[in-house]
Amino acid sequence: MDKSRKIELVSELKDKFGRSEATFLVEYQGMTVEKITNARGKLSDASVELKVVRNTLAELAVKGTDAEVLGEHFQGPVAVAFSYKDAAAAAKALTEVAKDEEKFNIKLCALGSKLMSNVEVAALSKLPSREVLLATLAGTLNSVPTGLARVLSAVPTKLVYALKAIENQKAG
Repeated sequence: MDKSRKIELVSELKDKFGRSEATFLVEYQGMTVEKITNARGKLSDASVELKVVRNTLAELAVKGTDAEVLGEHFQGPVAVAFSYKDAAAAAKALTEVAKDEEKFNIKLCALGSKLMSNVEVAALSKLPSREVLLATLAGTLNSVPTGLARVLSAVPTKLVYALKAIENQKAG
């Protein structure tokens, strides 16, 4: 590979590291090309891009990005999975692929500039998706004014019932 191509690859990788919300290092040694291609297909549904890169190029590209904490961990055959949207959904997708493929192992994750172990990634994969969390938050925020409206409307209603009871008592 000539030097201009390497510079171009480092530039592309730097852009991917910079844009990704979460970056995962994955061990894939022993997997066939067909299985890696199948894994890429499953991961693309969760907006995860799996890329096999040379470690030296990845080490150069990661400098100056949030994923710089991964710099010293590019050892051996590792692939990089970039998540551009939802880190929890990406962790779920990667965990599912790891369950199906015994040679596909999540090594580390950089969530922003925080380094996470494979155990923490497994815990992240058990979180609900971003959409579910936002829906839960919206429901909670909506219940507060609804409850307040019910309480405020109950006060005049009880007053009317009390006045009606007094009227019935005086009439009867």
